[in-house]
Amino acid sequence: MKAIAYTQNGTASVLTDMQLPAPTPGPRDLLVQVQAVSVNPVDTKVRKGAAVTEPRVLGWDAVGTVQQVGDQVSLFKVGDSVFYAGAIDRPGSNSELHLVDERIVGHKPQSLDNAHAAALPLTSITAWELLFDRLGVPEGGGEGQSLLIIGAAGGVGSILTQLARKLTKLTVIGTASRDETRQWVTDLGAHHVIDHSQPLVAQLEAIGVGQIDHVASLTHTDTHFEQLIEALRPQGQLALIDDPKTLDVMPMKRKALSLHWELMFTRSLFQTPDMIKQHELLERVAELIDSGVLRTTLGEHYGVINAANLIRAHELIESGTAKGKIVLEGF
Repeated sequence: MKAIAYTQNGTASVLTDMQLPAPTPGPRDLLVQVQAVSVNPVDTKVRKGAAVTEPRVLGWDAVGTVQQVGDQVSLFKVGDSVFYAGAIDRPGSNSELHLVDERIVGHKPQSLDNAHAAALPLTSITAWELLFDRLGVPEGGGEGQSLLIIGAAGGVGSILTQLARKLTKLTVIGTASRDETRQWVTDLGAHHVIDHSQPLVAQLEAIGVGQIDHVASLTHTDTHFEQLIEALRPQGQLALIDDPKTLDVMPMKRKALSLHWELMFTRSLFQTPDMIKQHELLERVAELIDSGVLRTTLGEHYGVINAANLIRAHELIESGTAKGKIVLEGF
């Protein structure tokens, strides 16, 4: 099968077109013919990370058609159109055929084509778990409370802004630093948009929000950390998904602030008893898309799935200027 992989870690240029053996499904696996993928920051982090001893395929977002099922599969059948984000400890989706556990897969939204659906899984799971599981905001709840989203124009931020605005009563404040991304965040439903390249507390005061109840810090947490502590109300909550080099949490103690990490791979990595929650979550997201409550966050379509186009996608993500999601389609 065709695949894009690398044999040594490094810059995006290590990605190479290859032919690799087709995989065989395990008991709860789906064998999926991949039709579209999207690229996430985790792809670039893994590529630059630990050395590999054999070709490694990246990719943690896919849309495709089920070609074969394991003997314990009960949620899907051959021919189903599916979307999912996969598991970080298994080969990725940048290949013609891909194995994925059915418990982390959803049926593709019927109203979207493959490319627009491929933009959704990883960021939807991350945003959903962050908002409802980590921060504990109930659906329909949050009245009188506020949520500040640092990096609201990125992949996760683009979904989180919608979820918070459409499914809760929170006041949603997103951050973006360019005219284009500020408009993007506004269009996604944020009540206010402020500039994360400028002091945050003064901007919050200027829009009359004052202290924040919840913060979702999606990027550059170490840069904004002191400001976020200042902006949070006593007993407020900070959730993050990025990888600060250092994080001294002691300044959080005086306000009794709580810190929450979100990693959407945790359930599959540890095979947690509630792993099937990600299947249920993706089914719900598909319903919300098809009913018009949520919209896709596709930002750029980079053409067919090959090494050259994936290199371009990785480089755009590493530039820090991506808006929404970058999608590739077909082999």
